[in-house]
Amino acid sequence: MKNNTLTRHIIRAAVLTLLALAIPTALFVLHAADKPAPAASAPQLAKDMMGTWVLVGKPGKVGEPPAAGGRLKFRTGRHWTMTQANPDTGLTVMHDGGTYTLDGDKYVETIEYANQSTANDIGKSFMFTVKVEGDTMTQTGIGNPYTEVWKRLK
Repeated sequence: MKNNTLTRHIIRAAVLTLLALAIPTALFVLHAADKPAPAASAPQLAKDMMGTWVLVGKPGKVGEPPAAGGRLKFRTGRHWTMTQANPDTGLTVMHDGGTYTLDGDKYVETIEYANQSTANDIGKSFMFTVKVEGDTMTQTGIGNPYTEVWKRLK
């Protein structure tokens, strides 16, 4: 009878030891599997375009950013929005935004929301070539009249 009791204790200790080792190992494996695969590095142009920009003119006719009421463009990695306030009242006179794609230097904005001043453009896409040099970004409209120069706000 002593051997049976001893054997049971040894088996119980072995099972508990295996469980004690198996649970942390399983949790480690599951945690490692939950981590997303490393994202492909965004092209430098995509990184350079992110941030807050103020409209300063067109190529060959660039001025200083306005003290108030300027047109601002904000970009994240996939979304953009543009807004402009009346410099005298601070009221928003233009606001729209949506998503964008970038393929090389070909940039396409799709308007998904807008205020009354640009509501007719909801659902439209506008194509540009884009380049960023330092804190200056030039968007050249392709099939649209929107050729613009923007300065990065800091």
